[in-house]
Amino acid sequence: MNMLSPIHHPTASFHFLRPSLPKHGYCSSRGGLCDIASKTRPKTMIFASHEGNPEVGLQAGERLYLGMDFGTSGARFALIDKQGTIHAEGKREYPLYKSKDAIDWIHSWKSTLLLLLEDVPFHLRQLIASISIDGTSATTIIIDSTTGEPLWRPFLYNESCSDALPKVKSIAPENHTVCAGSSTLCKLVSWWNVYDSNKDSAALLHQADWLLWLLHGNLGVTDYNNALKVGYDPGLDSYPPWLLSQPYSKLLPSVKAPGSPIGSLKEDVRTQYSFPKDCVVCTGTTDSIAAFLAARATQPGKAVTSLGSTLAIKLLSTSRIEDARYGVYSHRLDDKWLVGGASNTGGAVLRQIFTDEQLENLSEQINPMKTSPLDYYPLPTVGERFPMADPKMAPRYL
Repeated sequence: MNMLSPIHHPTASFHFLRPSLPKHGYCSSRGGLCDIASKTRPKTMIFASHEGNPEVGLQAGERLYLGMDFGTSGARFALIDKQGTIHAEGKREYPLYKSKDAIDWIHSWKSTLLLLLEDVPFHLRQLIASISIDGTSATTIIIDSTTGEPLWRPFLYNESCSDALPKVKSIAPENHTVCAGSSTLCKLVSWWNVYDSNKDSAALLHQADWLLWLLHGNLGVTDYNNALKVGYDPGLDSYPPWLLSQPYSKLLPSVKAPGSPIGSLKEDVRTQYSFPKDCVVCTGTTDSIAAFLAARATQPGKAVTSLGSTLAIKLLSTSRIEDARYGVYSHRLDDKWLVGGASNTGGAVLRQIFTDEQLENLSEQINPMKTSPLDYYPLPTVGERFPMADPKMAPRYL
């Protein structure tokens, strides 16, 4: 598989999504698996092409590929053919369920997944050959391996577990990717140190892994993009000895290449949503890598910046570069590397300060040809990941 040819990669459809979608299409409510989703209807926008005639624009026997992108504030899907043509797309905001005065992200993500499956136009579902999901990098879930149920609240992508940093730095190579408080490994070590119950059945999954498990039912599988920040070495295609020697290494999932088949859809999911019997579920990737694939940048030196709730940058390189001091790390992409990092700044912090109407009005007053005299560094909370890894960095509004 050539990951640099995004139209042939199951994760490519995540970001073939236009900035605005017509407010029409298909949406239905069903029982069974969808009971959890039907109780809350977050905002949705759905667009389907050629409704009622799925063969328009498709060769005889041609199949479609479903990708779902789970970002920081919502999720979306795109349904493409092998040329990359979009046949349906839609998005949902996360319903913010509460549990003990905190957001129940597990409930929100699961219900959103089920809503997105409902939103896929019924007349196109029988053409879907494979499904995959991307998620936010380093969003970590510790589960019971016998049931798949979480043992702890999720650790979000930008959450820093600085309490575990001294231990991680003592075992990992200097300035390794895991030597940042927001790394998956720091989150695992932090949980390991405070969880008092029996850990024998515990397992670690990333956000995308857990959502994919809901579809295929095989626990303990991830991809080497999501596994990077827990310490997996994509150059060696294995976990390093310094990590495997730790007692919590037994929680680590098995690793496949992004876009690799995991298994068929669970029968109850397949029949509930009328997917074909040969539809397979594939390993995913991270949200910013999916954005890079969809941009079709294939030459070294080309870079893609993704600006959403947060900011991420990826540059295609022939060299692997990593330095945790600056939040710089490299993901494997075939025989090349995606060098970059992810910042906590982005659109989310603007939503904390301004209303949508204020943002629209102020944006109209910006002259992009004129350099701003302001020296702002907006952050939603204290702490930054890139271009400097500083859990104590404060926002700057001067």
